[in-house]
Amino acid sequence: MASLGQTFDASSIDPTSGYDVLPPGKYPAQIVASEMRVTKDGHGQYLYLEVDILDGQYAGRKLFDRLNLINANADAVQIAQRTLSSICHAVGKLQVSNSEQLHLIPLIADVRVRPPKGQYGESNSIRYLPRVGAPAAPTPTAPAARPAPVAQPNPPVAGGLPWKRQA
Repeated sequence: MASLGQTFDASSIDPTSGYDVLPPGKYPAQIVASEMRVTKDGHGQYLYLEVDILDGQYAGRKLFDRLNLINANADAVQIAQRTLSSICHAVGKLQVSNSEQLHLIPLIADVRVRPPKGQYGESNSIRYLPRVGAPAAPTPTAPAARPAPVAQPNPPVAGGLPWKRQA
């Protein structure tokens, strides 16, 4: 139990309402927090992401994403790894060892709306894209092509040119 230090009067303050899903669209955003969490069944882990919308009508709104990086379901892991790769490419960091390396770097959150499923209502899903005009993440370069060898003239054949040789 925690003492509030005074009597709180809830009748004088409007309660928070649940967040409505964001409409589909592309929003400037950034990851502001992340942590590995244990899955509900206790046998896996997911990367929990908190994403802030940066500009426009929905500036300040938050989105949340979960990437099942450690899971018995190989498909879930593959989807999570692809999503993490998309984030890395979007922020220009292709090798990361800590999710904090992805924080506070603007990217585009391509937000979609998932229809209601079971007991849950509509929800947002996110794809991650680089900002327009942002430098793309460096891509591995192919080894430099070797210049084509310069054709060397054939050395002279004893007795003159072979096609003019007489038997």
